[in-house]
Amino acid sequence: MSWQTYVDEHLMCDIDGNGQHLAAAAIVGHDGSPWAKSANFPQFKPEEITAIMKDFDEPGTLAPTGLYLGGVKYMVIQGEPGAVIRGKKGSGGITIKKTGQALVFGIYEEPVTPGQCNMVVERLGDYLADQGL
Repeated sequence: MSWQTYVDEHLMCDIDGNGQHLAAAAIVGHDGSPWAKSANFPQFKPEEITAIMKDFDEPGTLAPTGLYLGGVKYMVIQGEPGAVIRGKKGSGGITIKKTGQALVFGIYEEPVTPGQCNMVVERLGDYLADQGL
């Protein structure tokens, strides 16, 4: 299965059977190289991925400044140190799950809930981690 298929079928899927889906999603290598992404995933800067990776290694480093992706600032909220970073911006937000080789991103807007985004992103991230990726 191609990386794009993972994004299209597993991250950008119909979440609730009523046509709700994430606003954008991507799978990005730890080095910041995009493996696959949805058409509307923001163009991010290498330093944004570097800052995200640093927060996985040293949890809490993003909290004072916020998490930036594509120049958009998210307030960092509860996550799982070293495994998941969650951010909030207005009525939407972001979930990032770290696997052995990649970062799985999901960005949501209402009416998708934070919990739905977390479930979609973390389920794929757990699957990839189980595959050694």
